[in-house]
Amino acid sequence: MREIGLEWIYRLLQEPKRMWRRYLVGNPLFLVRTYLWHKKQKRERMRRYYETVAGEKRLTFIPDLSLVTHRVYPYFKRAVDIIVASIAILLLSPVMLTVAMLIKAESRGPVLFSQKRVGRDGKVFSMYKFRSMVQNAEALKKELAAANESKDGVIFKMKDDPRITKVGKFIRKWSIDELPQLFNVLKGDMSLVGPRPPVPSEVAEYSSEDLKRLHIVPGITCYWQVSGRSEIPFKQQVDLDKKYISTRSLWTDIKILFATIPAVLAQKGAY
Repeated sequence: MREIGLEWIYRLLQEPKRMWRRYLVGNPLFLVRTYLWHKKQKRERMRRYYETVAGEKRLTFIPDLSLVTHRVYPYFKRAVDIIVASIAILLLSPVMLTVAMLIKAESRGPVLFSQKRVGRDGKVFSMYKFRSMVQNAEALKKELAAANESKDGVIFKMKDDPRITKVGKFIRKWSIDELPQLFNVLKGDMSLVGPRPPVPSEVAEYSSEDLKRLHIVPGITCYWQVSGRSEIPFKQQVDLDKKYISTRSLWTDIKILFATIPAVLAQKGAY
């Protein structure tokens, strides 16, 4: 009872007059302190647990620098998102314009592909990508369900997906198809770093543990994106996302952003 902060509540019930006067009148902060101590212990247990999950290749981190409990962290993160996304859109606009023209020249259909994704706390939003598939790709997906190469079956992945166009194959290889998500970052639907947003049909297959991925704003890149992308099994993706949620900080975000560059150049798991 002492460990979970209930010892003094028990005493208050047993000796109401003396104990209420001593601990609530004499020291009105004692319950608040007990609550904060218990919360701190729980957070520490979670941090230690998520340090041990997903034993595959992953980024190291420095827990002492974590700002996950700091009130200013979300504001700093949002400021960095807006600044970096704005600069990236400005610098990469010639690339995006060229890709748009190539997509339009190769096949019919819109340049951008908009898909419903599930964000923080289950909020559904439209995520943007450069269209890398034929126009009726979603309809063809049902016919290809049996060829799904994802081991877990929750997500759909095919290395040689026949729906992908020639331009689409190139922009997927170099992750250029993800660039329009910078506008999702400016809108606030996404962040630069965070768990990848799933489609609603995937969320319908989630267990209660998998749903923990939806506790924060989703991102363009994350731990498993820089550790193998599509080659990482779904269960390990979830574990790495939960690890990020419990240890996230500006320092961790910066390391993941810088690790994304060599990961894109290596093209590991990019298809």
